Amino acid sequence: MNNQPPSARGSVDESCGTCGGDRRIGNSFGLTTTCPSCHGSGRRPEHTGFHDVTKTKESHHRPTNRAPVVEKKLWPTSFEGGQLATEVRDSATCREADKPRLIREIIDHETSHGTCTQTFVKKMRKLVRPPAMT
Repeated sequence: MNNQPPSARGSVDESCGTCGGDRRIGNSFGLTTTCPSCHGSGRRPEHTGFHDVTKTKESHHRPTNRAPVVEKKLWPTSFEGGQLATEVRDSATCREADKPRLIREIIDHETSHGTCTQTFVKKMRKLVRPPAMT
């Protein structure tokens, strides 16, 4: 028997902590497989303190196949949408907190319909303009 403490002997004489030196482990279904810790040697693996995980394959340095991030529009592109957004921005009756939401709604409507429809323009002007005094 070795009289040296385990730390002085190194990991050569120590059995694997996962499989106990049996080289195989089993699960609750009765299946056995090679120990993932010692890879079937039955001895505790050597730990050098450094494990290089640098990816050196050329495939790791290729550009990704993801589509580039599309920037969100900040202002409507159509003439009617731009006029409507300007009215929203310059409105004195519309709350400042609602203005960005309304402009975003104009941009979204433009994106889905191609342009601002007359019905949409009337709806937005009702929200922005002060009610008529009679």
